[in-house]
Amino acid sequence: MYQPIEKVKIISKKQFEMICKEYPFFEKIYKITWEFKSMLTDKNIDALDKWMEGAKNLNIPEINSFINVIERDMEAVRNAIKYEYSNGLVEGYINKLKVIKRIMYGRCSFETLKTKILGSKK
Repeated sequence: MYQPIEKVKIISKKQFEMICKEYPFFEKIYKITWEFKSMLTDKNIDALDKWMEGAKNLNIPEINSFINVIERDMEAVRNAIKYEYSNGLVEGYINKLKVIKRIMYGRCSFETLKTKILGSKK
């Protein structure tokens, strides 16, 4: 649903059109997903409220749950759309550190952990 239909190898465009014809609800979900993706890539903050309204009208529990999460932290979502900055790289390093720490739990000293972390930046 998040890839262009042309890039999905297991289904042809004709098959996709048949599915949409048979299940119109699927086409609505596909459209709402692509609208969200294009809103993010185009950095269009103004479209967020309109998108949320359209998504709510579908009345799908999973999408409604997603919208509730967005509404709880609207400022952060708007900033994520507006700016190109991300803390993803930092989160990745923190996750890696926690995995290594979990693996080594109770077996090694802090110096060994430090050596392992600093030595694994390859």
